[in-house]
Amino acid sequence: MFVVESYSWAVFFCLITMLCWGSWANTQKLAGKEWRFELFYWDYVIGVFILSLVMALTLGSFGEQGRSFLEDLAQAQAGNVASAFLGGVIFNAANILLVAAIAIAGMAVAFPVGIGLALVLGVVVNYLAAPIGNPGYLFAGVALVAAAILLDAVAYRRLPGQGQGAGTKGLVLSVLCGILMGFFYRFVAQSMSLDFVDLEPGKLSPYSAVFVFSVGLLLSNLVFNTLIMKRPFVGTPVSFTEYFKGEAKLHWIGILGGAIWGVGMVLSIVASGQAGFAISYGLGQGATMVAAVWGVFVWKEFAEAPAGTNRLILLMFLGYLAGLTLIIVSRFA
Repeated sequence: MFVVESYSWAVFFCLITMLCWGSWANTQKLAGKEWRFELFYWDYVIGVFILSLVMALTLGSFGEQGRSFLEDLAQAQAGNVASAFLGGVIFNAANILLVAAIAIAGMAVAFPVGIGLALVLGVVVNYLAAPIGNPGYLFAGVALVAAAILLDAVAYRRLPGQGQGAGTKGLVLSVLCGILMGFFYRFVAQSMSLDFVDLEPGKLSPYSAVFVFSVGLLLSNLVFNTLIMKRPFVGTPVSFTEYFKGEAKLHWIGILGGAIWGVGMVLSIVASGQAGFAISYGLGQGATMVAAVWGVFVWKEFAEAPAGTNRLILLMFLGYLAGLTLIIVSRFA
């Protein structure tokens, strides 16, 4: 299987993850012009599953290092398979909240608040489990990201009509998403061998772990999204009939969104062999800044904000950049 052999390549992969995780939601914004996020989400989940399977059968099966995908699955212990599967279930619950928050509050808010909070919790949880990197630099970077989250929340509250009702619901969903999202990665990491070249018996390879994760995501969606369709956060209930009546282009947009996120997940997990789980996850969740760029400059989500809001947005971006820089250098500081 393909293995990253240097920290510089690991950082590069994490930056690609950041772009993927921060950009996939544009597909939801596009599809959202014609149908509800609950319908989009079925295709998104299918896209993640297909991408993980393709990666496992190609990069996860070719080459001389490690074990091939099918061989790896056959020898895996049930506890490790269950851990990766649970990671997919937890991620799904968190991501549905994120998608709902995007539909209500926009990318420029849902990502910095929800995924920014997930970054803070995820780095702490993964560092405690596998302490790689200088904790002073690492947690200083996390603190700056936390400050950027608060600035974004303050900026969002300045938008007309966001002090109550749907605006408050968007923030609440983002916070709940962040709390859950901060823990899914640890379960996937726990299922894997720490050495990607000489894989531990009973443990999963990074490609197998992501595949099992995607199975947990897919199967749990049959429960979670079905419930959300019947009792939506906003609007009237949605039927499965509407999903099957959707145009082919809408389905492909959702699948593309899932595939984009899936590429980021695979690269993040593969990079963790050199970067460590805390740094790999933390850099990937720099997606918050990428999504905020999309939301602010492309989707114009703060166009109606009062004077002075742009300063808060600028400080948010600077906080994220400084925080991510400290997280990168913490590996060898």
